[in-house]
Amino acid sequence: MLYSDPEAFLRSPRHAVTVFGMAGVGKTRLSALLRQHHWFHYSVDYRIGTRHMGEFIVDNFKAEAMKVPFLRDLLRSDSITIGSNITFANLDPLSTYLGTPGDARRGGLPLAEYQRRQEQHRVAEIASLLDLPRFIERARVLYGYNDFIADTGGSLIEVIDPNDANDPVVSTLTENTVLIYIRGTEKDAAELIRRFRQSPKPMYYQPEFLVKKWDEYKTLNGITADEDVDPAGFGAWGFEALLHDRLPRYQALADNFGYTVEAADLATVRDGDEFLDLVANAIRKRDRM
Repeated sequence: MLYSDPEAFLRSPRHAVTVFGMAGVGKTRLSALLRQHHWFHYSVDYRIGTRHMGEFIVDNFKAEAMKVPFLRDLLRSDSITIGSNITFANLDPLSTYLGTPGDARRGGLPLAEYQRRQEQHRVAEIASLLDLPRFIERARVLYGYNDFIADTGGSLIEVIDPNDANDPVVSTLTENTVLIYIRGTEKDAAELIRRFRQSPKPMYYQPEFLVKKWDEYKTLNGITADEDVDPAGFGAWGFEALLHDRLPRYQALADNFGYTVEAADLATVRDGDEFLDLVANAIRKRDRM
């Protein structure tokens, strides 16, 4: 959904935008802010963790609880229930389920199991993105929202072809929303890596990239057996490699089908009107190119 001029965007009676970029760059902060100014907030990660992967997550909790005889007996007699309290701001249930491959004694998953869960996430992410048009209409008809923001995960770029207008997800997003790339700096990337080491987030790798980096990590660290890999070590190393691999693809998606705003400029936004002005300025800059 590209605009001929910024005024056409500002005059529109309804606005629907999809924000994308690396994890932690400000997408969810912006969405939470706009929610206070009568924007409907559609969190793709929340949709993944509830509608499309909720059963997987809860079944995993139950499987762990079943290892404790006391809890197993209570579960089998329906005396207790176990649920996932995932929220827009707390994706820990999804992160825990996806896990990290490596040594089971250090909390890791066998690589094959990790790959199985990765495939579940890929399917769930695509489904959650394709759900978007229905939620735009639902937000308007049921709840009276004219303005809509889709808050995507960093792995959006892993499930699309950023150069293909006919990609099912790309066409769904561009036909229904304005694509906004929130671009960070190298300093932002370094800070994200530091924060990831402290608090890992859900990660999705394309299958070929995962195998390549898995083998590369083992070679660099002189490891021969999968079960000897340190999950935390690979998780942080893999995140850094994945982050740098994604950056040019984010930019390609914006160049082909959307607009770019700087994370530093976004951090100054205080309300919905200021956000609309920021997008209008991004449209103006693209038109001048």
